[in-house]
Amino acid sequence: MLSLKSIGASGVLFLLWLWLFQTTEASVHDYNGEKFVSKGNAFVVHGGSEGIYSSVPNLTESPSYSSNTDSFIRFEKIVFRRLKEFSNFSSNPIHAIIFEVDDRELIGGSAYGGQRAICCTADLAKLGVCTQGQIIHRPSASNPGWPKVFSASFSIDEVDVALQSRSIPITKTGMYNVYFIHCEPNLKEITVEGKTIWKNPTGYLPGRMAPLMNFYGYMSLAFVLLGIFWFSQYARFWREVIPLQNCITLVITLGMLEMAFWYFDYAEFNETGVRPTGTTVWAVTFGTVKRTVARLVILIVSMGYGVVRPTLGGLTSKVLLLGGTFFLASEVLELVENVGAVSDFSGKARLFFVLPVAFLDAFFILWIFTSLSATVNKLQARRLLAKLDIYRKFTNALAVTVIVSVGWTCYELYFKSTDVYNERWRNAWIIPAFWQVLSFSLLCIICVLWAPSQNSMRYAYSDDGEEFDKDATLTLIKPSPLLPKDVRSQPEVRPTLGNSELSNGDDVEDKTE
Repeated sequence: MLSLKSIGASGVLFLLWLWLFQTTEASVHDYNGEKFVSKGNAFVVHGGSEGIYSSVPNLTESPSYSSNTDSFIRFEKIVFRRLKEFSNFSSNPIHAIIFEVDDRELIGGSAYGGQRAICCTADLAKLGVCTQGQIIHRPSASNPGWPKVFSASFSIDEVDVALQSRSIPITKTGMYNVYFIHCEPNLKEITVEGKTIWKNPTGYLPGRMAPLMNFYGYMSLAFVLLGIFWFSQYARFWREVIPLQNCITLVITLGMLEMAFWYFDYAEFNETGVRPTGTTVWAVTFGTVKRTVARLVILIVSMGYGVVRPTLGGLTSKVLLLGGTFFLASEVLELVENVGAVSDFSGKARLFFVLPVAFLDAFFILWIFTSLSATVNKLQARRLLAKLDIYRKFTNALAVTVIVSVGWTCYELYFKSTDVYNERWRNAWIIPAFWQVLSFSLLCIICVLWAPSQNSMRYAYSDDGEEFDKDATLTLIKPSPLLPKDVRSQPEVRPTLGNSELSNGDDVEDKTE
């Protein structure tokens, strides 16, 4: 039954990959037969939202001149189509409207404080503030000439009409929105085709994503430096390497690949305006595998695998099942969030995809700390001081990480709930960047605690007998039954090695026969 579920989950993931490969967008926002949907008394297609930094206009150049440092939104080959059977009348205008988020209140209106409408109503027309059947918009006092509104209308028997191609320079930094709107109820099954091209002064990356390109460049360098430290230690003491250190090596390698692919993903997107699907999928997959392996490594270390127990026994299948489920849930979430994502929306993923990952993360944390508690108690009972010390440091690092994670999650919820219109888009990149820095910091701590050294084997599991405090000064020896009774009744006292004679602080083992 389990295998059938695994096959079904794998099939769903494969189909999702195929769908994402076929529907990839670009910063070039493509419209492939998008249908207008009813919003209040208007019919709307959302054309995109991006944070754009302003470019300073060059007054010495002609209006048609455009340099690589210009910011603009360009309309190209925008065509509105309707069915032949609904083409026997001329229509009211179909509008393309561009506005900065601070000007959102300038779109729409209401009569006598009633319900807000996008299209002009009969009551508003009587007041003389608009023309019935047109969209309501007022000029901005702080940004003259905005919002920008362009229109096209159907003539009788005309099934398609083109919107004139134009480029709109952006001279004010802000979150810009493009909408296609019409107010004609008789325009049924109308669609829009074509594309808009959005550009920042530094390239085609949306404003919220632009800082992430440099961030992933720095993170790639950080992983390289960590890798140099770790692999040099690994090469020096390869004879002393324990299985846990091999797992840490795998996590570092996956992290280096993830950061590199993310950097190349953003760099190519910024250069061409087209987001590379293959690179994005690889970046998502390496990141998901890294997070899954990292969680599994922390879990099995917390269980004492390789330290106080040689195997996980019957828990192996449960651990692998949890890891596999987490990988599938995270992979689907990240693919939906990132592959083909262009618009600067901070919460695109549906709650349906977010909740399973959050639940599995909570289960990981609960299982990890429950296992850590049992392992630490076992080490205390056996008085394995060297191992106990490293586990206490490991527990403290995990506890701090969890506390910081909970605090940052609360801040992230506050940030998104109070930024409905993405007005703080210039700071939004900090949220995903923080999670990367936090996980990298924990990885660095683990690398320091379990760095390969000539003493690595003292942290490995040993079944040679119980180990006791290295500071013990006396060891009781069980008397031999061959000795006389009066001699056997007295415990023999044997001096033990002092701390100065112990090699590298290794624990002294009980020599009781």
